[in-house]
Amino acid sequence: MSDKDDQLLAQMARRNWIILAGLILASLAWWSVQVTQGVIAGGLVAIIGYGWLQRSLVKALSHTDNRTPKRFQSGYVFRLAALAAALFLLIAKGGVQPIALSVGLSVVVINIIWTTLKRLY
Repeated sequence: MSDKDDQLLAQMARRNWIILAGLILASLAWWSVQVTQGVIAGGLVAIIGYGWLQRSLVKALSHTDNRTPKRFQSGYVFRLAALAAALFLLIAKGGVQPIALSVGLSVVVINIIWTTLKRLY
């Protein structure tokens, strides 16, 4: 990857935290601990999942042996299962608001849309 690509990934990683902070501030308007906890939990799950995927892709692209696609696929399934388990535990056992959780999970999506629009215009 080039320096420009590394800078973009670093900018997006920082912007994820900025967007999460903005969503947390917006969630405080509801005066509900469950709503704020849901936004925080969803944002953290999204950011951790994004970072995990980024590291896996960089690792997969830097190795060119024959086992790399299989390792990436098995890692992808494991990552998906871990994130699904985390979401299940947050909703079923953690008592967070599902709508607030989904708002928090949208951090990375908002960031990707923001970055795309910024690069287009």
